[in-house]
Parts: sequence; C-alpha cells; structure tokens
Amino acid sequence: MSQTEIWAQFRDQMPITKKWAYFDNGAVAPLSAPARDAMSDWARTAADDGDTIWLEWLGGAERTRQAAASLLNATTGEIALVPNTTAGISLVAEGFRWNEGDNVVIPANEFPSNAYPWLNLSSRGVETRRVSSDGAAVSLDRLAEACDERTRILAVSWVGYATGWRIDVSELVRMAHDRGVLVMLDAIQGLGLFPLDVRQTGVDFVAADGHKWMLGPEGAGILYLRQEHLANLRPLCVGWNSVVHAGDYSKIELRLRDAASRYEGGSNNMAGLLGLGASLELLASLGLSADASPLAQRVAQITELACDRLETIGARIVSSRDEEHRSGIVAFDLPGRDLAAERKCCLEAGVVLSCRGGNLRISPHAYVNEEDVDRLIEVLKR
Repeated sequence: MSQTEIWAQFRDQMPITKKWAYFDNGAVAPLSAPARDAMSDWARTAADDGDTIWLEWLGGAERTRQAAASLLNATTGEIALVPNTTAGISLVAEGFRWNEGDNVVIPANEFPSNAYPWLNLSSRGVETRRVSSDGAAVSLDRLAEACDERTRILAVSWVGYATGWRIDVSELVRMAHDRGVLVMLDAIQGLGLFPLDVRQTGVDFVAADGHKWMLGPEGAGILYLRQEHLANLRPLCVGWNSVVHAGDYSKIELRLRDAASRYEGGSNNMAGLLGLGASLELLASLGLSADASPLAQRVAQITELACDRLETIGARIVSSRDEEHRSGIVAFDLPGRDLAAERKCCLEAGVVLSCRGGNLRISPHAYVNEEDVDRLIEVLKR
C-alpha cells in the first residue's frame, strides 16, 4: 500500500474531515471513529446491561494500559491511568519526598499545568525556579545553570504549546541525571505523534492527557513513572483500587499495589479510557511506536507545505523549522492584521485553528491533507 493510500485511509477514520479543515489538534483533537465507536458501545451497554459486563470494561481499560506501555516501551506496572496531564504531574509534585530548601526547575514559558503544581509546593519550603528563554527556544544550558545541589526535579514540556519547540529528551535527561536531578516530562503535545522510548531516553516521569495528538477524549490520560521511583513517591489518592486485594471490600489492609496503578484509587473513567485505547490502537496500526513514527514524517510534510504557502501571503513563521526542534505546532503572525478576527473568519469558513501567545497557531495531525491547506490559505488571503 502506498503512503498516499495509508494517509487516505487514516483520513477516513477521522469523521471531522467531512466538515472541517481541522488544524487544532494542539488544543482539543477530534475523536477518531474507533474512539467514537468504543465510547458509544460503552454508553449503550451501560444503559442496557449495567454492571453485568463491568469486567469487560475493565479488560478494555487494561488493554489501554498495555497500549500506552507499548507506545513508551514501558511495562504495564509503570503506567497509571489518570484523568489528565495535571493529575499526573501533581501526583509526582505532591508525592515526592521533599525536604525544606529543595527546589524544582522549570522553563518560564511552561503551560500552567506544568507550573502551578510546582509553585504550590512553596508552603512546604520548596522553591520553583523559572528559567527564562529567548523566543521559542528552550535552552538546556540555562536550565542546567539553574540547577544546584538542592535541585530534585527538572520539569519540562516535550513540545512547547505556544510555538511547538521540541526538546531533545535524551539530551535533557542526560544533562539532568549528570547533576543528580530527576526529569518530569509533560508530553501532551508530542505523545501520539513522535516516538518516545523511556528505556532509551531514561526519562523518570511522563504525563499526558489523551485529547490532543493521541486522538482520545478529554479526561483520559496516562502517567509513566519508572518502577524504581515508586519508593520515592508518597502514595496519594489511595482507595479501594490501590491495594493488592482490590475488589475485596471486606478486607481492610493497606497493602498497596507494587505498580503505578496504586494511584488509581477509585473508579476510572471507563468510557474515556476505552476511547483512548481505541485511538492508540489506530495510531499503532499506522506505525507509531516507541522508536518510529511515519505520522511525524507526514506531519512534517504538511506543516512544511503550510509554512511555504503562508509565507506567500505575507505570514511570518514564528516556530522553528529545524528538523531537530520542529513539531506538529506552527505559530505564525500576519503583520498588521487582527488575529482574533482572522481566526473567527476561518471558523466561519470551516477552518479551525487557534490564537496562542499573540500568534495564530496551526497544529495539523497526519489526517490533514493538501486540500485542507488550500482551504486555510484561501480564507487567510481574503
């Protein structure tokens, strides 16, 4: 099968394409058809059969855990199913065994989800050091300079939400580990598009909701934590599902699971997790794995085409286009024009994009095609 046929089949699995030219996966992605069907099936059976098939739902959620583990080259015991990126980061921030005077280092331009959980530690005597950057770039050298003997965690977004700057995770981890610092990676803007091998990179913690590049619903995400770090984190959100004898409600004995699933204290979002799992299986069928991603190559082609076309109508591309740092996000300016009004005109014409950081932002997934780019350009030319 040719690449053209593969991407056409992927596009057929995305109902959004029948109506919209969708360039906003970096905000909230549309559901894939498999995710829609999985969630619809759950709703139907929940209405028709109640909990008589709860074990089937549980099995589906466990398949989602396995799909997430395969995507990262992790073990299932290192994956917790969490509501969102914030929850995953907060489990690490609040669970870490801090001492007064410790510090955490983050870039100053982080998305709030990777800032507030750390800033909230000030009452425990933990300093959050916010490192400034020049423009879109995140300087690993500046982050290194901010670390000292009391730095415990370096928390960084894999891909910046505003301009799409993508860091080299292996280099980041090497720099941090050389200083005895652990790495928390906010992966929501990269996971589902770029490969990430937690064994090869050595990253300590990864959190990502599924509603962007993984094409799942909001409220269903994953947290990876290296098995050895279970002992470094205080158990939080502990409940009936956290213990080795989960389901035996008459036995009250605090024997926690020796796995990341200990953080899934209560009932999970079954519908959301089933939908996320269905989309992860779709992405895996397209070649996405811990060490390879034809999806990223396809998105690079689409974003390069979009950048070339945008420049012909006077746009100024803000995002890096270097292969090492580019991502699925492209920020651009249209000098002298009202960007909010431009976005509104696009929506009225069936083209979806965002305003972020004083720029327009497109974030096409691999199901976007050349005709979608044409629609975008034609609206912005008017």
